[in-house]
Amino acid sequence: MLVFIGADHRGFSLKEHLKSFISSLGYTVEDCGAHLLNSEDDYPDFAHIVSKKVLESQASRGILICGSGAGISMAANRFKGIRAVLAINKDQVKDAVHDEDANVLCISANYTEEKEAEEITETFLKTEFGNEERYIRRINKLDV
Repeated sequence: MLVFIGADHRGFSLKEHLKSFISSLGYTVEDCGAHLLNSEDDYPDFAHIVSKKVLESQASRGILICGSGAGISMAANRFKGIRAVLAINKDQVKDAVHDEDANVLCISANYTEEKEAEEITETFLKTEFGNEERYIRRINKLDV
């Protein structure tokens, strides 16, 4: 699986940490920026890049990080076909992938410790969509 990852300045450090962690799990990681720490960058720019790449590449998922996680989640969910989830904990993320086929994980750099971010990320990447008719029906109602 290909994993696209992006973050603004507030999520930059956690993004750098998670890139290595994701690679250690055997996944291919493509860093979509920020490539340098720049306090003037804007989270929607990275949400747009990652969301477009996820939509273009079927066997992929995206991970986005900003300070609260909320803004970057809102930006990603503007794209038809993106189902971004703001991570609360690994159990919630597991449900979001299994039941809603979440394809983008959003993490709050301000409120998530590195170890917890690793657990959430691993759960996101290893969980498969349940593919039940009721889940598919509900997902189809999202893109109206």
